[in-house]
Order: sequence, then structure tokens, then C-alpha cells
Amino acid sequence: METLEASALCFPQLLNTSCTKLKLPHFEGMLIYILLSSISMLTVTLNLLVIISISHFKQLHTPTNLLCLSLAVSDFFMGFLMFFQIMLIDGCWYLGDLMCALYQYIAYIITSTSVGNMVLISIDRYVAICHPLHYSTKVTQKRVQVCVSLCWMCSVIFQSLILKDIWKPHRYTSCFGECIFVINYFAGLADLIFSFIVPITVIIVLYMRVFVVAVSQARAMRSHIAAVTHQQPVKVTTKKSEMKAARTLGVVVLLFLLCLCPYYGVAVTGQDNLLSASSAAFVICLFYFNSCLNPVIYALFYPWFRKSIKLIVTLKILQPDSCDASIL
Repeated sequence: METLEASALCFPQLLNTSCTKLKLPHFEGMLIYILLSSISMLTVTLNLLVIISISHFKQLHTPTNLLCLSLAVSDFFMGFLMFFQIMLIDGCWYLGDLMCALYQYIAYIITSTSVGNMVLISIDRYVAICHPLHYSTKVTQKRVQVCVSLCWMCSVIFQSLILKDIWKPHRYTSCFGECIFVINYFAGLADLIFSFIVPITVIIVLYMRVFVVAVSQARAMRSHIAAVTHQQPVKVTTKKSEMKAARTLGVVVLLFLLCLCPYYGVAVTGQDNLLSASSAAFVICLFYFNSCLNPVIYALFYPWFRKSIKLIVTLKILQPDSCDASIL
């Protein structure tokens, strides 16, 4: 009986102070482990390919791709953080208080930076579509570099203020093997507003504006073609293009909301203690899965990305002057 009870503890040698492992069915535990491991590996691999592609090939050194590079870097680190999340499947943390604090601190910073990068990308696309004549003068390589640097620095400073008490050991843990951090109400509210509500609002407003402009441009083009050719079938093509634009923008916003809303919803309501282990794991998987989707949404659909993957996989990037290869 004592052996059975000891096996249910994170640290069996500490019978009175050790945390208890989460009781997950074997099949559920294995499924969650495989799912998280797969997402983690896919996230790291895809974002690493984006990082190598944009960094290596000179043709890809554009302001927009620099934003994609910053997003890929933050999502790359998010993929690595998932390996630590895998350790918490059974509810036990074995790396000590310092690593627990460091893990949570980096996770907050990377999450905040990733959301900030998505806001910068939405601004970039807004200017490119709504103000195309001024894009080359407003969005320059140097300005984008400054914006990306500010995004990372502001995330570090803001999260350092929010998590100023995270380095105090054993303040929030009730037993050995627990890795939690509780922020006060005002800090949590500030994090919710500036890390979720404000970015979500900016992204939705900008994408809706982009959609309206794209539709109006498509209709103007339809009218112009109809006036020149006097052919009615053009309307079908225009409707298809409008629907395609609606679906693309809708998918970008919807997937972002679907991945982040459950996590922040739980954080806002404070009902995480009411979730079962499997439900909590699903919310976390969905949250991390957004970092896997970002390179797919923002890079995988570009032809240059598929071409650069072939050059990377075949090791042709190791050849002299490969950075000058024609990718676009």
C-alpha cells in the first residue's frame, strides 16, 4: 500500500511534502504526450526553416519578411518551451524552483512578443493594401528593424514588471514538484489588456479595413472590365475572388482567436481549477498550436518558401554564393 502511495507522488522520498501526480488514464496520457511532442517538433522545424530561408537568401531581405522572421524566432522558442510543458503532463516539475521561474518568465515574454509580431504584420499588410503608393516610403527596412527591436524590448520590460515576484522561491507552491505562479489582480488585468484585448482589437480592425478595401478594389476592377469587354461572366470571377479574400482573412483572424481565446478565457475567469487534466492539456495544446500555424499561414503559402525548403533539404545552401540564388 505504501509502495502504491509512493508511486503516486512526484518525489516518493518526500512523503509528507511531495505533490501528487495527476491521475490520467494511460491512453489519454500517451495521446497528450504524442500530440504535444508532435506539435513541438513541427513548430520547431517549420519555424527553423523560415528562419534559415529569410536569413540566408538576400532576395528575401524585405521589410515584410523581416517581420515574418521575428515571428518565426518567437514561435521557434515557443516550440522549445513545449518540451518543458510535456514534463508537466503528470503535474510534476522535476527541474527545481529556478528553472520553473525561468520557464514561466520566458514563456510570458515569448507569448507577448509573438502577439506583438502579429500586430506588426497586420499593420504592414494594412499599409501595403490600403496605402500602396506610400508603402515603400513608410515601411522601410530600417523602420521595421526598429519596430521589431521595440517589440522584443517592450515585451521583456512589460513582463518583467508583471512578473517581478516570480523569482521568490516557494511563495506560491504548496508542495515539492509544483510549478505555478500567481499574479495579482491588477497585474493580470494589465497583461490581459495589453497582451490580448488590445492586440486582438488592432488585428481585427486592420484586417476588416483590408478586407473592405480589397472588395472595393475587386468591384472597381469588375466594373472596368465589364465596361471594356461588355461581358457579364466577369461577375462570377469577381465573386470568387471576393469570397477567397474573405476566407483568407477570416481564417487568419479565426485561427488566432480559436487558439488564444480558450487560454485567456480560463485565465480571466480563474476557473482553471475546475478543468480536468485532459481539458487543461487541450487548452494548452491549442495555445501552443498557434505557433505551429503561424509559419503555415504567413510563410508556407508563399512560393519562395517551398523553393527555399528544397534548397535547404538538398543542402544546396552550403554551395558558394547560394545566398544570391533566385528565390522569387
